[in-house]
Amino acid sequence: MKAQISLLLGLVFLLSGCASTPPIKPDTIQPDDYSYLKTYLTWLIEDQMAGQEVEGLSIAVVDDQHVVWAQGFGYADTANKTPATPETIYRAGSISKLFTDTLVMQLAGQGKLDIDKPLQTYLPDFSIKSRFTNAAPITPRNIMTHHSGLPGDVGRGMWTKNPAPFNQLVSQLKDEYVAYAPNTIWSYSNLGITLLGAMLQETTGEDFNHYAERQLLKPLGMNRAAFSSGIEGKFAAKAYKNHEEKREVPLRDTPAGGLNANVLDMSQFMKMVFADGKANGRQILKPETLKEMLRPQNKAVALDAGFQIGLGWMLRNNQSIGTIAEHGGATLYHRSQLSVLPQHKLGVIVSTNSPPTGDLLSKLTNTALKLALAIKAGKQIPIDDDQPAITTRSLNAQEQILGAGQYATSAGYVKLTPEGDSLTTEVDGHSIDLVARDDGNYGIRYKLLGLFAIEPDELTQFSLSLKNILGHDLALGHYQNQSFVFGEKIKPVPISQSWRNRLGQYEIINLTQGEALVPEKCALKEQDGFLMLEYSIPTFDINNLSLPIAPASDKEATILGQGRGMQETVRIVNVEGKDFIAYSGYLLRKKQD
Repeated sequence: MKAQISLLLGLVFLLSGCASTPPIKPDTIQPDDYSYLKTYLTWLIEDQMAGQEVEGLSIAVVDDQHVVWAQGFGYADTANKTPATPETIYRAGSISKLFTDTLVMQLAGQGKLDIDKPLQTYLPDFSIKSRFTNAAPITPRNIMTHHSGLPGDVGRGMWTKNPAPFNQLVSQLKDEYVAYAPNTIWSYSNLGITLLGAMLQETTGEDFNHYAERQLLKPLGMNRAAFSSGIEGKFAAKAYKNHEEKREVPLRDTPAGGLNANVLDMSQFMKMVFADGKANGRQILKPETLKEMLRPQNKAVALDAGFQIGLGWMLRNNQSIGTIAEHGGATLYHRSQLSVLPQHKLGVIVSTNSPPTGDLLSKLTNTALKLALAIKAGKQIPIDDDQPAITTRSLNAQEQILGAGQYATSAGYVKLTPEGDSLTTEVDGHSIDLVARDDGNYGIRYKLLGLFAIEPDELTQFSLSLKNILGHDLALGHYQNQSFVFGEKIKPVPISQSWRNRLGQYEIINLTQGEALVPEKCALKEQDGFLMLEYSIPTFDINNLSLPIAPASDKEATILGQGRGMQETVRIVNVEGKDFIAYSGYLLRKKQD
């Protein structure tokens, strides 16, 4: 019993956020005096790193053309006690997409390509099937805004010891289907940005990694930055999870996630943005090109539910400080967040060599920008005014009826059932309740160990609402003044006998040697009237992810829901007289009973 109590107290502490006292704010803030920013962020970082199991972290804050603060915390290499510094190199993950998009826009600004022409104009071998008649073409523009309708990933071979050249993906897509007609919904696609990298190689006749270094990284003064499938070298951070050293496996899709850089290098990119596209006396981007990249591109897309994106840049409004343009990045273990206030020429980059257990990166970037703006303007802006206090109450009967049902979500299949004064479900073995908030949305209440209902800070900032848009009953997520499609209420689709005959356990037969993200426990099953594709990915702590699918024919089915990974096609292919499931590049064979 004593051990159980200790475990419970430890989990409560982990979820309770900051425990120590923050430094006292000065009575006045002098313009351009960043001393309090350094003091406060140092306290916040040190306080949060231990609770969120982060091994090493580096941060840089930029005011126009000056890095006003850069520092490292923890270790880049724990075993050798090598501290993290501003020079420590991290995997930037999907922040790489901003650089690939910038390379595309450079060529567009030079008149060498038109981002509104079909991708096939510049990548002639590109071809993919579509079920949508009279659909608009897939273009560089809608790829950069993640509105191309392309699948999110080709999982097979993405993370592997010896990745194949990424441009080989082009020939692999001819038998695949788009998930959506272009310009239908925001659906994040690593595949799309990787195809832009292939397009750049085709257009310039130069290896993508070398071209990026010559055309962008070196002109920016990012002297230690490089696109690469892996990370190594004297300044490279090692990877960790739960304080255990891990290995960052090489990535095939380098245009989408292969940039290695330190926070000082990333500061050079932000300086270019603040200088209307100039860096080191050279015009990297035309001012009008940069302005177009920062302009919301999807205001007319109803299913985006107010979410805004530019060309590469995610855009959101903060009530205290205005429009933030940003991009996050994640590899297997490294995490980064780059956020800027273009109007005020302020920015911050945070990189870590281990995945935080909470919202550390967004908390740091939001706080850094608020403090920097206060200091630059010589004004007092409270640290903790981002989110108003939220109170919750029990759901009434009508609210329970409205929310109850079956959903296809970004977390897989979810069934919400009325129970007591809430709606309850289980996600990855954890019991979660939905309750009513005073803003009219549903709030999340997590049952710690299935016993005690708690609402840690991260959960109180997230809420859900239900809305019918273009005939879709959507569950909208709301976080940090942003809305997005989290899931869709779904109904079972009849399952033919041919699909029922395929129910059972499956194994992947075409794994790439040295593959790191291997789907396990693959199964095709029936649950609650739905046909489900189920699998686990232990590396990402994904256990028994269930994707409801709707048979479109005896040979094809689509994943139900709206958003990333949804509406993608699961195919049946025949190899030497035997049926196999084809999905995300994998071939799955049914196990013998």
